[in-house]
This record gives sequence, C-alpha cells and structure tokens, in this order.
Amino acid sequence: MALLETRNNAAAPAAKYLTFQLAGEEYGLPVLAVQEIIQWTEVTRVPRVPAFIQGVINLRGKVIPVLNLRQRFGLPEQAATPRTCIVVLQVQQAGGLLLCGAVVDTVTEVVDIPEEHLAKPPELGARVDTAFIAGLGQVGPRVIILLDVERILDRRDWSAVEQAAGAAPENGA
Repeated sequence: MALLETRNNAAAPAAKYLTFQLAGEEYGLPVLAVQEIIQWTEVTRVPRVPAFIQGVINLRGKVIPVLNLRQRFGLPEQAATPRTCIVVLQVQQAGGLLLCGAVVDTVTEVVDIPEEHLAKPPELGARVDTAFIAGLGQVGPRVIILLDVERILDRRDWSAVEQAAGAAPENGA
C-alpha cells in the first residue's frame, strides 16, 4: 500500500525533502528522487550480493533491489517495527533510471528548507567518508543530514544493486 506518492514536477521547489529516521538521527532525501513510500514487506534475499543489499521486492510486477541503509552507514541492526518503511527511490545512473528501495526506521515528514538554512557537508577528515552527504539542513532546532541519492553508494555498489535486480526471480519477490 502506498503511503505517499510524489510526481516529478520541474516546477516543484528544489528545497523540499522527505525526512526519515535511522537509529534516532534524522535524514533527508530530495522529494523529486522519491517515487513512493511503501509499508514494510518481507524482502527476498539474493545470494552473493553485498550485505548492505537486503534483497529484492516485487513492486507491482517490477523487481527492485532494497538497500539496508543502517548497514550501509555502519549503524546497529534493528528488527522491523510497524513504522518501518521502504522508500522507493529513482536514481539516475549511467545506464538510465534505476529504481531501488531503502529501508528506513520511520518516515517523519516533507519539509521545505530555504537555501539560507542549508550548509555544506561537514569536514570530518580523510578517514571518514562523507561523500553521500549532500549537506545539512536546519529546520528550527533540528539538523537534518541531507543525502545525495546518487552517492549513497559508489559505482561498484550500484553495479551490485543492478546485479541483484537482474538476478532476482521474475515470478515474485
């Protein structure tokens, strides 16, 4: 069941973000990258893919890979709860548009962050990879970590995601 659907609309403000929580921290994704949000459903594991690829699901006849963002970001694992969702993302890759899901603890809201409340990603030293952080957004007292959809994973990772989608059985996930 879709809880929220968005449409690609060039007139929509670029400063709208879907916010969600992972391990008590708040993150944001550009609304235009979000196709929809679905309730948690069991994911079919695909052998021989990296651990951060939780598996695949069948979304209205299309098999899409599902990423475990907790694992990708080095956060502690947590069992699914009634608030766990899968955010379906549209990611532009060299081969075209790729759909993938991202498991989140809970979706918070859609916020509009004015440009003057956006900051560059923090400098945390050469040993800490912050390439997936597009910036920080301030909404009142909250600081939201804004993610770069295309950089959440590197090129090798996206190849594994595409492989997982291609290796999945077509008759259902």
